[in-house]
Amino acid sequence: MNPRRLFAIVMKELRQMRRDRITLAMIVGIPVMQLVLFGYAINLNLRGLETGIADQSNTAASRALVMDMVATGVITPTVSATSPQALMEGLRRGEISIGVVIPPDFERRRFEGREAVQVLVDGSDTVVQSAAVQLAQLPLNTQSTTNLRVGNVGQAAGQVSVVSFYNPQRRSAINIVPGLIGVILTMTMVLFTGVAIVRERERGNMELLIATPLSSSELMIGKVLPYAAIGLVQTTVILVLGVWLFDVPIRGSLLDVYLAAVLLILANLTLGLLISTKAQSQFQAMQMTFFVFLPSILLSGFMFPFAGMPRVVQWLAEVLPLTHFLRLIRGIMLRGAGLTELWPDVLALLAFIAVMMTLAISRFRKRLD
Repeated sequence: MNPRRLFAIVMKELRQMRRDRITLAMIVGIPVMQLVLFGYAINLNLRGLETGIADQSNTAASRALVMDMVATGVITPTVSATSPQALMEGLRRGEISIGVVIPPDFERRRFEGREAVQVLVDGSDTVVQSAAVQLAQLPLNTQSTTNLRVGNVGQAAGQVSVVSFYNPQRRSAINIVPGLIGVILTMTMVLFTGVAIVRERERGNMELLIATPLSSSELMIGKVLPYAAIGLVQTTVILVLGVWLFDVPIRGSLLDVYLAAVLLILANLTLGLLISTKAQSQFQAMQMTFFVFLPSILLSGFMFPFAGMPRVVQWLAEVLPLTHFLRLIRGIMLRGAGLTELWPDVLALLAFIAVMMTLAISRFRKRLD
């Protein structure tokens, strides 16, 4: 082995990596991203869960109880209701994660040692459900919460009971399988279209396409539609296996499930098209896809609780399509909500699609020029 020749090839590879800005960014960016996300953004201790309060007693003791619960930092009252039914509707629509019901005869129930408070929880998220159980077990500084014990649905044992809706058995598959639809669609759709334009360029087909009467918009949309059909096939496979193998419920409209899937598919495909207009090779496109996929998995609420993240990170996560899709698919499949009730996330996905498609078409036209 000749040391000089070996040194020459090593220097050649280093110069090549220096010229490849995307690879250089990945070398530095991925460790920094993982360090920041896992060290700063990921937090398994939930704080500030959006909570509805139905204080039907409205006494000094009931208000003190609510203040003690808020002081734990686990909940943040955002909705004031007059009945448990209103709280249940808020849970179904995803407006709140926890509801606290204090009945009109709160003082008498407390005096007699019967169930005096109900904590209603959206059990479709098992992490939120665990936080609600911990909330009921906390030694709150009020006489109304001594000897706390936790009950299940229909079992009010002690003075504070936790009533879990949508997943009282706390089966993790019920929470994970709907989210897997979004994860798989994000990974495959962005990757497929991320290499689409680059592959045409590498194979020499781009010049032939440019010579045709196709406009850039027609070419880009024509690239997207076949993959959209593939995404719907993937969605169907996951739904069938989820229901068959894990008994995952579909409480809402199946049409709404597919409409939500179409929104995510189009959002990811347009993002992939934008990546394909930037990447110089298929390898670069795959690198950039991974750079998008990692924060989507970690920040969307699929792996780690969204409510446990710092506020700044939550704002960043709102830009990711997977964040909004998880709210849609879990709301439809597990809580029986409709797309019209989840309209903020629908609008967010539509806006993302419009922006990404506009940018992709604009960049593609510039590259043709």
